[in-house]
Amino acid sequence: MSAAFDEMKGLDGGVRPAYGELARWLKEVPPDVLDYRRREAELIFRRIGITFAVYGEADASERLIPFDVIPRILSATEWRLLEKGLAQRVKALNMFIKDVYGARECLRAGVVPEDMVFRNPAFRPEMSGQKVPHDIYVHIAGIDIIRVDAETFYVLEDNARTPSGVSYMLENREIMMRLFPELFSRHRIAPVENYPDELLATLKSAAPQSAMREPTVVLLTPGVFNSAYYEHSFLADKLGVELVEGRDLFVKNEVVYMRTTQGPRRVDVIYRRIDDDFLDPLTFRPDSALGVPGLMSAYQAGNVTLSNAVGTGIADDKAIYSFMPAILKFFLGEEPILKTVPTWRCREPDQLAYVLDHLNELVVKEVHGSGGYGMLIGPTASKIAIEQFRAKLKAAPENFIAQPTLALSTCPTCVDEGVAPRHVDLRPFVLTGSDKVRIVPGGLTRVALKHGSLVVNSSQGGGTKDTWVLDG
Repeated sequence: MSAAFDEMKGLDGGVRPAYGELARWLKEVPPDVLDYRRREAELIFRRIGITFAVYGEADASERLIPFDVIPRILSATEWRLLEKGLAQRVKALNMFIKDVYGARECLRAGVVPEDMVFRNPAFRPEMSGQKVPHDIYVHIAGIDIIRVDAETFYVLEDNARTPSGVSYMLENREIMMRLFPELFSRHRIAPVENYPDELLATLKSAAPQSAMREPTVVLLTPGVFNSAYYEHSFLADKLGVELVEGRDLFVKNEVVYMRTTQGPRRVDVIYRRIDDDFLDPLTFRPDSALGVPGLMSAYQAGNVTLSNAVGTGIADDKAIYSFMPAILKFFLGEEPILKTVPTWRCREPDQLAYVLDHLNELVVKEVHGSGGYGMLIGPTASKIAIEQFRAKLKAAPENFIAQPTLALSTCPTCVDEGVAPRHVDLRPFVLTGSDKVRIVPGGLTRVALKHGSLVVNSSQGGGTKDTWVLDG
């Protein structure tokens, strides 16, 4: 694995222009001040109650995601490249999902193997031939980006189902403005606080044709026991829309209504934070108490927009990910602006043979995995872990892909021993409405706080940073 690219110091050790002001400030600020502000940030997070639950732990306890007080900075030029690449990618994702549930031209052309789609647990046969309002499937995408040098950005994965984390992007910015006004005054930073307005405009633009001129938008949550409930309530509040659970909605004559104290009110757009399986007990899991009976009938009649659409999980698949350059080429006739990590599909015998021979060099991931679980990082894994993974791969090769261990870039981070480089990734949020694509400059930077660790997921001990895009 090559040496990691340091976003502040570059390869020659000189401070890169975007970080000039921050580097000067870090020299001036006494270490105890940084430490004091770090503790202050933690207190604020505790007070406002930003936590997430870690499933699978004995008490599924609520945890605070560690927040790093040193921002990650991108220049305007870097951001323009990212923005172009993100818009291109999400456009292709939307076209791919529409095609998979419609004409299936990319399958007939052999761009993606049919069985990889039809046997995929995220494929929803109920969506075949189904029109969705404005042909938009992914209204909200979270695209995970890593960087390996000054010019090169890779997409690590696409989150097209129910991407989370935007509340941290907004809260991180607010806390930085409160704690470091003097650092803000030394930079011109593009704002992120208009994200809720942009999201609401996107959702309203996606309302079905039959909606009133001022569509009613609601945010559907599984409820207080969901690990992302804080974000659901935070976003509903910022958007100025009702936060509802399945029991607050009902369907009559293929139209969705919300129960209110003034009587039923028609609902046009549902920003849902519930998985497909639980949306409608009449169509999917009959034991779901979280969904709305009959919701799919209203959806199929074109009377409500579900954001994101049902069945978008097909585009989150890590094996489908490996076909993205071909998908982009097929639908847009363009080369990808953002690179795709070279990927071995273990379902293919020759690729599996290569992976089994090089397990100690590769990262192996479950095709449907998320949250940093169920993966092997070969270079840092024990011999026992490697052999256990070898057995898993031989037993069910189609469940895994493998990738080279990329050297994620590093950013200066405030850790117990002072300021030190730590590996980061970035999740920008791409909003696709019927009128336009909106991308708020920045996103959620996740940081691996353990020395040498490449795993940035909060469930695996990672933290977050504010992401600054310089204006002009």
